[in-house]
Amino acid sequence: MHFNRGNKSDNFLLSLYKRLLYPRMVEEKMLKLLRQGRIGKWFSGIGQEAIAVGSTLAMQSDEYILPMHRNLGVFTSRDIPLKKLMAQWQGKLTGFTKGRDRSFHFGTQEFKIIGMISHLGPQMALADGIALADVLEKKQKATLVFTGEGATSEGDFHEALNVAAVWNLPVIFLIENNGYGLSTPIAEQFRCNHLVDKALGYGMEGIQIDGNNILEVYDTIDRIAADIRQKPRPVLLECLTFRMRGHEEASGTKYVPQELFDEWETKDPLSNYEHFLVDQGILTTDLMVDIKIEIKKAIELEVEEAFDEPEPEANSLTEVNDMYFPHEQTVSKAIGLESEKRYLDAISDALDLAMQKYQNLVLMGQDIADYGGAFKITEGFAVKYGKSRVRNTPICESAIIGAGLGLSINGYKSVVEMQFADFVSVGFNQIVNNLAKTHYRWGQNADVVVRMPTGAGTGAGPFHSQSNEAWFTKTPGLKIVYPAFPEDAKGLLLAAIEDPNPVIYFEHKYLYRSLTGSVPDGYFTTEIGKAAKLTEGNQFTIVTYGLGVHWAMDYLKGNPAVSATLIDLRTLQPWDKESVAAAAEATGRVLILHEDTLTNSFGSEISAWIGEHCFQFLDAPVMRCGSLDTAIPMNKILEDNFLAKARLADTIDKLLKY
Repeated sequence: MHFNRGNKSDNFLLSLYKRLLYPRMVEEKMLKLLRQGRIGKWFSGIGQEAIAVGSTLAMQSDEYILPMHRNLGVFTSRDIPLKKLMAQWQGKLTGFTKGRDRSFHFGTQEFKIIGMISHLGPQMALADGIALADVLEKKQKATLVFTGEGATSEGDFHEALNVAAVWNLPVIFLIENNGYGLSTPIAEQFRCNHLVDKALGYGMEGIQIDGNNILEVYDTIDRIAADIRQKPRPVLLECLTFRMRGHEEASGTKYVPQELFDEWETKDPLSNYEHFLVDQGILTTDLMVDIKIEIKKAIELEVEEAFDEPEPEANSLTEVNDMYFPHEQTVSKAIGLESEKRYLDAISDALDLAMQKYQNLVLMGQDIADYGGAFKITEGFAVKYGKSRVRNTPICESAIIGAGLGLSINGYKSVVEMQFADFVSVGFNQIVNNLAKTHYRWGQNADVVVRMPTGAGTGAGPFHSQSNEAWFTKTPGLKIVYPAFPEDAKGLLLAAIEDPNPVIYFEHKYLYRSLTGSVPDGYFTTEIGKAAKLTEGNQFTIVTYGLGVHWAMDYLKGNPAVSATLIDLRTLQPWDKESVAAAAEATGRVLILHEDTLTNSFGSEISAWIGEHCFQFLDAPVMRCGSLDTAIPMNKILEDNFLAKARLADTIDKLLKY
């Protein structure tokens, strides 16, 4: 192994040695603790330390790094106290996640490190968003994100690289190619000769280096980062290395041929660097011993102190509250003139006012810039606010939602448009595992609104008409709003953008141009979590939302002898239990109506809650009216039969006759 010291001082080279030695000795301690049964799991990076240490030291201290679970050297090189790390690994209260997540699955704004989730690939899109915020702020900064060779087969890898290339984002995508994805060798993972060759497909520079040579790692990252700070663009860096332990200790290493261990043992990053320093006259045997004694003493002290740290105390209220970033909405009242607006125009108006109020707000979505979006909601926005804030995206929903989270991490707000709510399925993981859980895990809010053009009634068939709100009402950490009227469409969208938590905003396509109402012209917000009572009657209560509100209104208008209280939920998470309970108590009969399919819908949850909490007031079973448990057909006759509206009158008649 050849080390090129360049003009580096002896002190600097020696400090690199201490940085490289420290995580190795920490790992050796962890392996002892594992054998003693004092810890339960460990993902070893022995043999790969030069990548984590060298790259981290080459980055500026205020630049974000997004490591993986084998990159202890990133954390130690950013000077995170071992006691704090050990508390995290042990699930202690003083760990970064208060005992809520494991190993390196956490982030810290203090040290500018954003941890991974177990799905491996999604953190690369977060790096895009972080870098985008730096570009918009005109900061000359680089972002470094790690991935393993196995995750380069995931769609998140391709989406993140493509977005970074198209948007010229200063991101270093670092592949740690250690030869195996758990037990699967690289020959069974891809057919290209080198992973760095993939850079060509995205029009970016690709570099391959010896990942076990700490000076080569440091110099390469230092050069790339300095360059892309001045001329923003992504670079793909493949670091060749090898892990000398199993994927995690329980998995063992029997699947690896012994000759590979023999070969890579000669390339050990620590021993090779030690020999280099000895040859340079920088390191002596006595000094090496002294350094190791000092490090060992510090490790022993901090590890034992961490074992004495307090365990978390289980408090259900605290746990539930910590799913969300603290936010008490202050409702802004409408002031001034009102005008007739279509549902679609009210949404556009809200986005326009939000873009004026929040200079750090970015809109992202397919075709939303010059074209104005599939439904023309953002028409003219690119001219008014510029394409840096109104961004056309490639067709890659996962990367764009992830970029939204990255923007939030780096101080920005974002509204992400799904061209159709159906298409969110390919970005599902980013919403339910990243946006929803990030605050609970390590206290970082996800200031992202995902707009979801939803619903049937336009003959668009199975892939453009779904009502998929129940996919998300199940997920703690998300807020779900679903306006039925133009005024609420505007007020709830502005409230969602104000809220620092992730909000899924459902907007019904059928209502875009078919529904008009009086809407205040100025800025106002509607309370999230508060239902609206549209009518008051004494025979029964209808609880509904979205297009179901209009079906119910049409029914009541056509049946004036029927007296019903109509509740428009407006928000599905959190939903207004108090208003529903009051109406159930007053009328004694409840019908839950929604466009979604019947089985396992959000209406099922409302029904169960009413049965549990309002049973003593009921004169009949809670009844549900939902759409057929099928996919949504395109043909108008079939679609009309599918929708819950077709069974509304019969269900009401059944309820009243009970």
